[in-house]
Amino acid sequence: MATLNEELFTRACRSIPGGVNSPVRSFQAVGGAPFFVQRGDGPFLWDAEGNRYIDYVGSWGPAILGHAHPRVVQAVQEAAVRGMSFGAPTQAETLLAEALVERFPSLDQVRLVGSGTEATMSVIRLARGFTGRTKVIKFEGCYHGHADDLLVKAGSGPLTLGQPDSAGVPAASTANTLALPYNDLEAVRQSFAQHGRQIACVIVEPIAGNMNMVRPAPGFLEGLRQQCSAHGSLLIFDEVMTGFRVGPTGVQGLLDIRPDLTTLGKVIGGGMPVAAFGGRRDVMECIAPLGPVYQAGTLSGNPVAVAAGLATLEVIAEPGFHDRLAAQARHLAEGLGACAASVGWPFAADAVGGMVGLYFSPAIPRNYREATSVDLPAFRRFFHACLRRGVYFAPSAFEAGFVSITHDDEIIEHTLAVAESAFRELAGHHSLRAV
Repeated sequence: MATLNEELFTRACRSIPGGVNSPVRSFQAVGGAPFFVQRGDGPFLWDAEGNRYIDYVGSWGPAILGHAHPRVVQAVQEAAVRGMSFGAPTQAETLLAEALVERFPSLDQVRLVGSGTEATMSVIRLARGFTGRTKVIKFEGCYHGHADDLLVKAGSGPLTLGQPDSAGVPAASTANTLALPYNDLEAVRQSFAQHGRQIACVIVEPIAGNMNMVRPAPGFLEGLRQQCSAHGSLLIFDEVMTGFRVGPTGVQGLLDIRPDLTTLGKVIGGGMPVAAFGGRRDVMECIAPLGPVYQAGTLSGNPVAVAAGLATLEVIAEPGFHDRLAAQARHLAEGLGACAASVGWPFAADAVGGMVGLYFSPAIPRNYREATSVDLPAFRRFFHACLRRGVYFAPSAFEAGFVSITHDDEIIEHTLAVAESAFRELAGHHSLRAV
């Protein structure tokens, strides 16, 4: 007999392709039907059947305060009663833009948009318009949204489903996209030597989060800055995921590197659809209505979404917030490593700020090739073993996990107890299979 979640999924499949509105939600990579969320509170989700889960997906990053934070909910309610959308300027848009400019030294101006894909699509167009060049360097396994020219060896959903490229993208759309290995600075130097006068920009996840979490090698990002400066290209940090998540000024603040342009999203909307791109004033002034690069959006700077973002940024600016968040993420990563080691299972974990990487491999990966060489069957069994016990990790071996400020010591310790049971189940399964 089908469960309520299975019935809801079957119903959804009749009217929604694959039953989901974003591919990685489908559980296709891990098997089974996804659960349907009824509500969230703090670190928890409840499904349609009333089952409670400790949530380490966090809406894929935005839920840095946990779900339904009272100050964010209040801000949304107060904004909603004043009107849902105007298609005209509001003061709140300026307040959010000022908050971003104040906190990120590389931002002179920003433009608000509705999604991370909009931000990255727009910033690539802007870089091309400013430089008059056409080629773009991206890196294998980095996901920058689903715009045509960036779906080349992409991470996130395409990688999860075994499709790093996409049907429906004409070859002409990607002809000017150069996909290089992440953390391979020599490949970047060679590409600039060959195409330097044609390269408009380099776009990078400064800490990758869409082929699982992969740190930049020492000197890699610094090398990108040097190459772009030397050849008149723009350096773009895609901090849609890492912005405010790994620290109060993103990766660029952690490493003291100033990109020319930056994309932000997820946390800056507090769970509502808000993103932004910004950077040097001379570049940003090429955007319409000041310049010839066109970008527009009816719902850009939506007042309800902006209210959620402002409330979120106010809370995370409180003293010690990011230190506490990082400590809990390290607690989780180190504890998971110890659980796996206790049964001798090949496993590694890492954490930066509120991001966590779980790798079913003996070592932390450094690039796309290593990230895709993990033990996928083991990950699937671990995922379901944890889910049955009320812990929800991302349903993909190629997605970073996220800790919120509401994941306290008690929650983390309970998670580790569940993970230890799951690793023991894995080890038992492996022993039986060997027999």
